[in-house]
Amino acid sequence: MAYIDLTSKTEKELQALLAQKRDALRELRFKVSEGQLKQTHLISEMKRDIAHVLTALNARRHDEANQQ
Repeated sequence: MAYIDLTSKTEKELQALLAQKRDALRELRFKVSEGQLKQTHLISEMKRDIAHVLTALNARRHDEANQQ
């Protein structure tokens, strides 16, 4: 998911997306440990997506703090 797509989402949507991505990452880790997942690059992609969401959340909070 591109960062530009995240800027149009609300904070609640970002929180929900973050929870969803973290659950998906946990499932990927379980699959790797069980030997079911051969595409291990998906883990790093999921981590990158989580970082994008966290960056968007922090930027939004920073902007709101500066406006007040």
